[in-house]
Amino acid sequence: MNEDRQRKIIHVDMDAFYASVEQRDNPELRGKPVAVGGSHERGVVAAASYEARKFGVPSAMPSVTAKRQCPDLIFVKPRFEVYKAVSQQIREIFAEHKGSQGRTVTLKVKLATLN
Repeated sequence: MNEDRQRKIIHVDMDAFYASVEQRDNPELRGKPVAVGGSHERGVVAAASYEARKFGVPSAMPSVTAKRQCPDLIFVKPRFEVYKAVSQQIREIFAEHKGSQGRTVTLKVKLATLN
């Protein structure tokens, strides 16, 4: 590959993004199974920490099922404005790494949740 056209690949695992932000902002949650979302009967897990995923709790699982899978699961209410701000910071980092040809970073979304 031509040196002027070096390819840059940035892999960012954001499967647990909301939960990771919560663990970052609240040190008491670090290392514990965390789910962001509603904990009530009709609630859904918007994001699960990697600690929760070890118990088989993924995103989009009904909260009741998640609690059965992981009795110590800690539910946290979503803070979408915070996630939006952190997401913007991440996008700015991506923008700093665009190629010399001005190529933009293409984001592939594995799962998106709209409310």
